[in-house]
Amino acid sequence: MEFLVDMVTSVPEGTSEQAVAEIRGREAARSRELAAQGSLLRLWRPPLAPGEWRTWGLFHAEDAEQLEQVLASMPLRVWRHDTVTPLSPHPNDPGR
Repeated sequence: MEFLVDMVTSVPEGTSEQAVAEIRGREAARSRELAAQGSLLRLWRPPLAPGEWRTWGLFHAEDAEQLEQVLASMPLRVWRHDTVTPLSPHPNDPGR
């Protein structure tokens, strides 16, 4: 099953740039692992407002429970709010 996830990150005020860089590095490494496992299919950067930190991701998981485990394994989750939309195939999908 595929899921579209709108991920909005809010770094707590007063967090050092070093701490942000460290967690972003861990997030990038984990994203590569999830992609290699077939859980993370795509990432997009939607239009952003000034100061906004947001990503759209396409994930594959057996169900919502497995997806939650995947999302919880991502380091930025401590600062992030995720909105999950389950996707189902469309009969006119040209990619089918």
